[in-house]
Amino acid sequence: MLESQGLTLISKNFRTKLGEIDLIMQDSDTIVFIEVRYRKRANFGNASSTVSAEKQRKITLAANQYLTEHNLHNKKPCRFDVVSFDNKECDWVKNAFTC
Repeated sequence: MLESQGLTLISKNFRTKLGEIDLIMQDSDTIVFIEVRYRKRANFGNASSTVSAEKQRKITLAANQYLTEHNLHNKKPCRFDVVSFDNKECDWVKNAFTC
């Protein structure tokens, strides 16, 4: 779905000791760090609401590690998106959170 919207896949399941990023993609000149969430039922909120402040912190730390490893700090803009699936409904939130 994201590729059909013009994004290009760079990496999947990037892991560090500090955290994990589900997808790293490129949107024009922007590096996009994407958290993917799924919920079968919305009894306790939708899937995107499960990206807590602590999870955001871990994603941010992992993104910083990725940028460091690839010498990309201050070279390309980046953003944090959340793609959530509630049952069969898909929602893509661009700029879901910031560093």
